[in-house]
Amino acid sequence: MTYQIKFGTDGWREIIGDAYTADNVLRIAHATAKWLNKKHKEPKITLGYDCRFGGKMFAEYTARCLAHHGITVYLSPNFVSTPMISFANVKLKTDAGIIITASHNPPSYNGYKLKASYGGPVLPDEISEIEKLVEDTPNRNLPELGDLVNTGKVIYSDFEQIYSEHVKSSFDLNKIHKISNHLVYDAMYGAGQSLAKKILPNATFLHCEHNPGFGDTAPEPILKNLQEVSTLIANTPNLHFGLATDGDADRIGFFDSKGRFIDSHHLILLIAYYLVKYKGMSGKIVKSFSVSSKVDLLAQKLGLETITTKIGFKYICQHMVEDDVLVGAEESGGIAIKGHIPERDGIWMGLILMAYMAETDKKIEELVEEMYAIVGAFAVERYDLKISEELKQNIISDCKAGKFKQFGNYQVEKTEDLDGYKFHLQGGEWVMIRPSGTEPVLRVYAESATSEGAYKILDAVKSTIHA
Repeated sequence: MTYQIKFGTDGWREIIGDAYTADNVLRIAHATAKWLNKKHKEPKITLGYDCRFGGKMFAEYTARCLAHHGITVYLSPNFVSTPMISFANVKLKTDAGIIITASHNPPSYNGYKLKASYGGPVLPDEISEIEKLVEDTPNRNLPELGDLVNTGKVIYSDFEQIYSEHVKSSFDLNKIHKISNHLVYDAMYGAGQSLAKKILPNATFLHCEHNPGFGDTAPEPILKNLQEVSTLIANTPNLHFGLATDGDADRIGFFDSKGRFIDSHHLILLIAYYLVKYKGMSGKIVKSFSVSSKVDLLAQKLGLETITTKIGFKYICQHMVEDDVLVGAEESGGIAIKGHIPERDGIWMGLILMAYMAETDKKIEELVEEMYAIVGAFAVERYDLKISEELKQNIISDCKAGKFKQFGNYQVEKTEDLDGYKFHLQGGEWVMIRPSGTEPVLRVYAESATSEGAYKILDAVKSTIHA
């Protein structure tokens, strides 16, 4: 049986040398080319790769395939972030963009993300169209890259420079530089490293060198992967906050002056509040199903509408493209805002938070406390349970059948099943069970007034489902 290429919540990802091979990359590149040629006359595309193993090689195979089909390819000569590709789409007025990346997945993975002309993910219906165009065998009879460069079908383009100029024209970097000497930035060996050194030269840098193995750690900006940042801040009086971005720099992690991790639920609230109260902006807040209910409460207090979507930024993006959206955000560190691109962007959100801190002359924990005064203190915690496929499917079947009426002492008052299963408990607490769309894990989320309370709910769920 020929391997079937299917896109997950954000692109196609597989293990390098297993299903992620040059042949399979060429198959999806060929399908992308056919799709572009059906939609556009003389299509143009941006193409880049991040810091993962084989990225440049896979990108060059893709460029040769696309150019073979008559598509003009703007190709990055060096690694770039996903937001750089998305922004270049808008700036260069190309019809689509591709970045070879597996985002936050473990080092053994690589992937293929498709971006649209508006600077965000290609929408689900169009992804389905491309999947249907994938053929069983690749065409390896392709022109050489050098010949394509000579004929102008492949044009090397500095997407990082294009993005950097956009940053300089959008932020008061002089104001940000005054606090950036108190910043530690962790690139997690990812694609944000070069840009961060250029725009935040006063910062302290961690893991800002090219290492395709990512130090044997998945480049996902969550606390368990960022202990070095936390410890460094906690033990260094001059370091007051930390910023981390994932492998392709579209997700954010943040730390306060005590080295405590500030998750994306809190960052979403801070960014929305700053844009409304300090920048006079308005619009809807679009959030994924796993985001804190405190976002709805803040939106209500600010007079804004909220929309909840399935997991996957492509669903949020669709609203940002079609509607007046102020903030689009998901639990996993992906946040986008009006006035930029409809795309997650870890560095851009870090700069927004730094601008907020610089304008108010307050530390990030002070801004969090101000937010608690508005919506109340809360914590959202998550377990990623690596369990057998059989047990995972049994648990999901039990959720679907409505078998879970309580978890330990926690009574279920209401259940939602927009994407996964969210069980609402007493006092505004909730727990959610959902299989990952990109990894062999079962994700379990819980919200409570404290971190301890959220973990008690998670443990009760874990015991109940025998995971």
